[in-house]
Order: sequence, then C-alpha cells, then structure tokens
Amino acid sequence: MQIKKITDPAFRKYGRILSVEVPDLVARLAKTPLGSEVAYVPGDASLEASAEAQMIQDSIYGGMPIQIGYCNGNNHKLNAVEYHRDSEVNIPVQGCILILGAEQDIQDDFTYETAKMEAFEVPAGTVVEVYATTLHYAPCNLAEEGFQVAIILPKGTNTEMPALFGKLPEDRLMTAKNKWLIAHEESGLGADGAFVGLKGENLTV
Repeated sequence: MQIKKITDPAFRKYGRILSVEVPDLVARLAKTPLGSEVAYVPGDASLEASAEAQMIQDSIYGGMPIQIGYCNGNNHKLNAVEYHRDSEVNIPVQGCILILGAEQDIQDDFTYETAKMEAFEVPAGTVVEVYATTLHYAPCNLAEEGFQVAIILPKGTNTEMPALFGKLPEDRLMTAKNKWLIAHEESGLGADGAFVGLKGENLTV
C-alpha cells in the first residue's frame, strides 16, 4: 500500500506532530528490548522516570496521570485496529509506519473495511499525537532491524479489563481497560476472544 509522509495533509484528520524534543526519553527507549516478535509493555519505570515525563503529563495530557510504555519488535501486518477514549502519543527510536483509519467509518455492526485505511511514515524521534477517534494498532517496520516506539496513554490503559454490565453493544469490542479492538480473521486474535470484524485485506507494508 502507499506510504505517505506524516507531513502529508491526509494525516491531519488522524493526529498531529508535537513540536517538542524528548532526548532523555528516546535514549532510555533505545535501551528497551527489541526482538523478532511484537512486545507491548503498558508502563515502564525507566521511561516514566525520564526528564520529559512530567512535561508530557502536564502539557500534553493536561495534568492527567499517564503511563509511558513501549511497543517494540518487527511487524508488517495490520492484523487488528483499536481505539481509546483519548489520544495516544507515539515516539519511535528508529522511525516506524502507522496504519490508520477513522472510528467514524465503523459500521453499525462494528465491522470495518480495511480499504479505508492509510499508512504514514513517522521519522525517528518524532513526537506524534494520535487522536482518540483514530483506529490504529501495532506499528510496522520502517527500519530493517524493527521498531522501538514509546506508547503514552492515560494511566491504567491496556491493563486488566473492567467488569462489564453488557448494556452497550460496543462492550463486545473491549479487550482491556480503555481498549476497544476489532480483529482480522487472519490475525488469530479471534481464538483469544477478540471480536473479528475487519473486512477486506489484512494490510501489509
């Protein structure tokens, strides 16, 4: 699929570039493990102790408690989309590719056409805010060795799922706290109980 620059006007509906530098956070992130498989850690003590952590919490999240974790590894497939009730900040060490879509395009039966998604190249060290209404999932490789991406979210996100009352049809998409997910059947996530609703190609970059 076509990979656009994050400076392309097409990115503006999905998020924005934040004009801040976070050298200590990036240096700490570069020391986190990078393997052949995708690994996600919601909160990492070293990253949360970085010199820029308080600034991120106060200036980007308005003082709300945050967690700074990471998503590292190698990946070339979409596999699923997820969304939260808030923005997510991504910061890659090597650069990465994000495949993004719009929550507004989810159908009433919670299916979604992957053909509506777009891919964007995020350069190394760029601080990117991904809006709450943006569908996303694990980053994809831009560099051959893989990616190390800081994932910043409100504290508690992607941890143990709350007990649900079953009052909302959307409950079927929740797989963790503050995480709603729609999987592609090729991902195998359905075997773990994820809702399978992505239609079309399991996008590859």
